Amino acid sequence: MKIIHATGKRKTARARATLRDGDGVIKINKVLVDNIQTEMLRLKVKEVVNLSEDLIKKINIDVIVQGGGVNGQIEAARQAIAKGLVVWSKSNKLKETFARYDKSLLVYDPRRTEPHKESRSCKGPRRKRQSSKR
Repeated sequence: MKIIHATGKRKTARARATLRDGDGVIKINKVLVDNIQTEMLRLKVKEVVNLSEDLIKKINIDVIVQGGGVNGQIEAARQAIAKGLVVWSKSNKLKETFARYDKSLLVYDPRRTEPHKESRSCKGPRRKRQSSKR
């Protein structure tokens, strides 16, 4: 029995995916992908499934996601699933397909919001005081 672990990150969300032999069941935090409430989020995860074609039908995937918001968690989960499928398939064809479709499926995005500065913590990181001309 083959088991593969993969991780994905997006903003502050972290996902750990476990791939094992099975019949194509995908769960995120113990919820089936087909039962995810928002259709847009469901389709984001299904993109990875559609790109991997027949490979996904032989694998069960369990994803545990922590931290972040709903969108960040879904993006982290799809990244973890994509990375796991690339390792499972052992072929560069799937990796190239993911990279051509969306590079964020395989590569972590390091961008963060700029931290607020000392004297103007509630107004944003770059806000300056408005100057009076008279």
